[in-house]
Amino acid sequence: MDILFNYTFQIVAVGSLVLAVTAGSVGAFSVYKGQSLIGDAIGHSTFPGIILAYMIFATRSPVVLLCGAIAAGAASYALIQLAHEDKRLGLDANLAVFLSGFFGLGMALKSFIQGNPDYAGASQAGLGTYIFGQAAYMLEIDVMLIFIVSALCLLILLVFYKELKLFVFDAEYARVAGLPCRLLNVLLLVMTISVIGIGIKAVGAILISSFLIIPCVAANQWSNEFSRVLVLSSGIGAVSALVGTYISTAEQGMSTGPCIILAACLIAFFSILFGPKGILARMLKRRRRHG
Repeated sequence: MDILFNYTFQIVAVGSLVLAVTAGSVGAFSVYKGQSLIGDAIGHSTFPGIILAYMIFATRSPVVLLCGAIAAGAASYALIQLAHEDKRLGLDANLAVFLSGFFGLGMALKSFIQGNPDYAGASQAGLGTYIFGQAAYMLEIDVMLIFIVSALCLLILLVFYKELKLFVFDAEYARVAGLPCRLLNVLLLVMTISVIGIGIKAVGAILISSFLIIPCVAANQWSNEFSRVLVLSSGIGAVSALVGTYISTAEQGMSTGPCIILAACLIAFFSILFGPKGILARMLKRRRRHG
């Protein structure tokens, strides 16, 4: 219980909580838009951007590394879209190529700078935590960055909520209605990449996409109303983040990312089984129908 009153844990917990609320909201739009796998590819693609930003500027400044992550994520998305113009290959094949290619590049660059005398003057400590995430390494500036980016993302969601909702559920009708679909798609992409960029230090490049997807999957089992799913998704993400952060802080050596995702998965499994739209509820409905 002493951990709860530890200042460092409180800073980390607040950062994780704000991140989770934003990720839950933005992730719901991505899931309903059918871009879950693209988010996974972008998440893996941010890692080489972080390493390249470190190599170029010789600093682990959160702002610099965030810019590198966003640039790499945007480049990955653009390349995936260009490759997908060839309809002979499915989107899943292109995603597999760029996901593994970008992440492999990041690992190769990380191996290259380790022990390299050209980078001996700059601290490399903590770069490895961007793979699986370690919230314990979060500083006040990281939390401030999370607050700023989250505030911007949530502001965009509030201002363009109706337009984004229509675009996500019926893009064709949104086009006919005269909505700027290209702008809405860019806004959704920018929010997704930004949340991934600020979240990889806590959750890790490998699991960050799950942080956006799993809360929405769980929330979807409890309601058909999108606004409620948004709120539930944010709440489930927040609970998962707090539980995962607490466990990784209490148990030395445990990465934060897997702990958060495990907590989210447990909530999702419970929801899929026992939620109003879950497996047991559907079985009971079938039994009543045939009974």
